[in-house]
Amino acid sequence: MSERLKVNVTSEFGELEGVIVHTPGLEVEEMTPETAKRALYSDILNLAVAGKEYMQLKGVLSKASRCFEVKDLLSDVLSNDLVRQKLLQEICTAEKALDILPALLEIDAKELARQLIQGVPIKRDNLTRYLSQERFSLTPLHNFLFTRDASMSFCDEVVIGKMANKVRDREALIMETIFNNHPLIEARTLNPLNAEGLTPGKKIMIEGGDFQVAREDVLVIGTGIRTSTEGIDFILESIKAKKEKIHHVIVQELPDMPESFIHLDMVFTFLDRDACMVYEPLILGTNRYHTIHIQIENGEVSSIQEEKNLPEALKKLGMDLKPIHCGGSKDIWTQEREQWHSGANFFAIAPGQVIGYERNVNTVEELNKNGFEVIKAEDYISGKATLPRNQKCVITIAGSELARGGGGARCMSMPFRRKAIEW
Repeated sequence: MSERLKVNVTSEFGELEGVIVHTPGLEVEEMTPETAKRALYSDILNLAVAGKEYMQLKGVLSKASRCFEVKDLLSDVLSNDLVRQKLLQEICTAEKALDILPALLEIDAKELARQLIQGVPIKRDNLTRYLSQERFSLTPLHNFLFTRDASMSFCDEVVIGKMANKVRDREALIMETIFNNHPLIEARTLNPLNAEGLTPGKKIMIEGGDFQVAREDVLVIGTGIRTSTEGIDFILESIKAKKEKIHHVIVQELPDMPESFIHLDMVFTFLDRDACMVYEPLILGTNRYHTIHIQIENGEVSSIQEEKNLPEALKKLGMDLKPIHCGGSKDIWTQEREQWHSGANFFAIAPGQVIGYERNVNTVEELNKNGFEVIKAEDYISGKATLPRNQKCVITIAGSELARGGGGARCMSMPFRRKAIEW
């Protein structure tokens, strides 16, 4: 067996060494205009086009790092009968489908992994099921290509997401099962559902799109429609329990609308030690959305105060980041258009070397003006272009169809291991 990979993420931009993705499959084509809203989509995707675009992202990640597919990792752990029994019991109980549990237990691991992601078709063997308007006993996981949300790495731990919408709960169960049981990955998991003293009805929600690791001692977390203040309090309690040196949590409040503000990484992402991508009207503009700095020391909150904005709060902690504007800095309409299509959503494979959509031409131009060489993903994958050593660059992937799903390169990647940054 290969050497185990220990989870270790102490920044958003350390050199990537391990990442988990999910290539979109038939679960995407199982959406209809009628079910899209329930699936949290505003439109349905053309898999033939989206799939080709996704392969550019996966091609870049596979060349830069060890890249793992959710379905392969899930198939591996489902070969263990005890793991299979526990996961299926949890899923079928939560989704009120215990009647199909015996049949699922008999399916081979590879096919079971596929069905748990792409959906278990309803067996119309009685009147109720025959007349049912549903196509599945377990619905497809339409959102699983956004692997970022269901789990999030911080140092040597993996926080399991407490999803805001029940249609995504199975994603978190699957990721927890992988991290707890896969022989190739060494991880400690932290699940809000297992929190001691959890108050019944307490609305804990936390998703990876809102969770960013600035530095080993600094977290930046968004709070809005997908991550609640109670979810952030859970993170604070887990840090306090360690009773370690000073830690900082900077909280950015997000508006409920428009839907493109769904997560913090749709308006703010780290690019390097000295640069970040921002949607200027929200992150730097004058608005009513709070930026709160919480300091934890020796197991207690030692201070909590409001800051002017995220870059200013980080600067006080020794991280002087130049904000680069999503959509450029000339026209707010252009900024709005490109932010809508994940123009602020970048994923770093190394310090200053990031992946984003080529369709956001003004954002890419702004990066270029700030010293980022522009490299097409297809050229990097084919070997026609190489990444400049220790220099900034943006690798552009096609996104005419993928972007319509409501996420970018960061949304579609779950890093669990990065090299430490030399500050």
